[in-house]
Amino acid sequence: MSPTEFRADPARDPSSAPDPTGLLRVGAWAAIASVALIVVQIAVFAAWPPPERVPEIFELMQRNPALGILSLDGLYIVNNLLVVLMYLALAATLARRAPSLTAIALTFGVIGIASYMASNPAFELLVLAGRAAQATGDAAASLEAGGEALLASWRGTAFLVYYELGAIVLLIWVAAMVRTGVYGRATIAWLLASGILMLVPSTAGTVGLVFGVASLVPWSVACILLARHWLRLVRTASGGPVAPRDTGEDSSSAPHG
Repeated sequence: MSPTEFRADPARDPSSAPDPTGLLRVGAWAAIASVALIVVQIAVFAAWPPPERVPEIFELMQRNPALGILSLDGLYIVNNLLVVLMYLALAATLARRAPSLTAIALTFGVIGIASYMASNPAFELLVLAGRAAQATGDAAASLEAGGEALLASWRGTAFLVYYELGAIVLLIWVAAMVRTGVYGRATIAWLLASGILMLVPSTAGTVGLVFGVASLVPWSVACILLARHWLRLVRTASGGPVAPRDTGEDSSSAPHG
């Protein structure tokens, strides 16, 4: 998408060409926030390794509810909401030239993230932990069994659907970027790398864990490149100065991400 395409055209019917600059601005800051949340989540996991057994989770929830929520990917819930905003910004720049790919990516993306939201048991376990603090005997055993069931479903079908659809969505966005030429080679390469690494689910043992953590690196770099690209388009649309583009990032006259 070239700068001239993004500048306001007084002669154009506003109803036929909605101004996407607000969405791009929101998407850019969502991308930056996503990287920040990833760093915070990794730091939390490094400082306080998450418990794996239900009694330990209950104890942590009772002692420090906030840390308990974070140990169960609480920040990841927020991060996925930010990703939705990023998908909308991507759609704003790609829909006109690649409408079918954009529609498929948005649909799969929303389905995947909704699956994750439904599968994360952080707040359900917080409720069970509160009840377990007062329970004894069979009641305590029943609450623990309920916690085990929640943990099992967390890494079950819904999570797998979310994770694999996430990988597929990234690959679809890459295909749309290649087709339209709107984004630069670096953005495409980093998103492609993240999508390929995510094809191995993080629940697939040690290998899956390694691939899952590794996928965060190209994703974070891609987020920064996307944020820069979107903010540059916003500045262009408002008539402000455009930041210099990275050497090697552009291969055409359009501003690349």
